[in-house]
Amino acid sequence: MSNYKFKTTNIRGKQYVEVNERIKFFRQEEQYKNWGVHTEFPMLTPDECLCRASIVDANGHTIAVGHAHEVKTASNINKTSYVENCETSAVGRALAMLGIGIDASIASANEVSDAIAQQDSAPAAKKPAAKKPAATTEEVSIMDKAVNYIKSSSDKQKAFDSIMSKYENDLTDKQKAGLKKFVR
Repeated sequence: MSNYKFKTTNIRGKQYVEVNERIKFFRQEEQYKNWGVHTEFPMLTPDECLCRASIVDANGHTIAVGHAHEVKTASNINKTSYVENCETSAVGRALAMLGIGIDASIASANEVSDAIAQQDSAPAAKKPAAKKPAATTEEVSIMDKAVNYIKSSSDKQKAFDSIMSKYENDLTDKQKAGLKKFVR
């Protein structure tokens, strides 16, 4: 095993590995020699995109997958680079799913700082009327991405199954039933 020391970024008291660190590690480690990173955009519109990044071994077999969703109006950077940000996030998540740079979190420093910036710039949310706890940012993000992914997929059942294989334990029964409605 490598003695590689990942550089991290402290965000609100927690250490996160940046995507570039995950990529550097992946490219220099002998165990990943002749492996590749493939990206595709199941959804790409003038306003938003969804990227799927796959890590493939030397034989072309998919070993890990990561997804990301970006909206053009989400930040100043996204106004000109939402596609690039989306691809970078998806690659970072795919490398995390491979196990690279995940000691503290699968989310990269880039994703966390973007999410915080979006939260800080969003108008104050009204308190929910229901007595149930509010969904966490991660749950909302998973649901938003899952809905968009299923809606944009030609094989909706396969997209649903893929989401369930990754996030089933993170979703409530109500959320799973809601996603299932998009599968026709």
